[in-house]
Amino acid sequence: MIADLVKKTRSCRRFNENRKITMDELKQLVDLGRLSASAANRQPLKYILSCDRKINNKIFPCIGWAAYLKDWKGPGTGERPAAYIIMLGDTNISSEFWCDHGISGQSILLGATEMGLGGCFIGAINKDKLRQELNIAPELTIMLIIALGEPAEEVIIESTSDTNGNIRYWRDENGTHHVPKRPLDEVILDIYPEDK
Repeated sequence: MIADLVKKTRSCRRFNENRKITMDELKQLVDLGRLSASAANRQPLKYILSCDRKINNKIFPCIGWAAYLKDWKGPGTGERPAAYIIMLGDTNISSEFWCDHGISGQSILLGATEMGLGGCFIGAINKDKLRQELNIAPELTIMLIIALGEPAEEVIIESTSDTNGNIRYWRDENGTHHVPKRPLDEVILDIYPEDK
């Protein structure tokens, strides 16, 4: 059921680096993104795929990891992503990308979860360095990187009711990653008068 898949699809930041991801698996995931909705059906998104260790080693230093975890500089050796999908907006097709990258990215993450993989959207990117490292053409806007791999951490959803309203994710002494989410009644606004 889709609800179970959504609940299981969490941002994963530590991976089993030895579990390889194939180019065919990456193409299957991008195909889910390609088939997703696009504003005015312009389909301006392009993708760079990497499951090659040498290219991954060029991408990794261009990424910022988990801003709330101040003492953590990102996954160490053996816990790094096995693959990346770099999402780009082609300005030759459109000057606006609206929310296409979010829609496509969520489809990709749901597909990754279904494959037994974990992933993380990364927006903290040194775009100039990445553009130079991978020779990305100037007409392609770097929008998002999706890091992928077999999860090597447990991620638990909890309510902000239990964290005094704090939305910051955190890790406990066992390395379990906790993600507070606002309760449903807090995110739905009641616009109906009490006395209908």
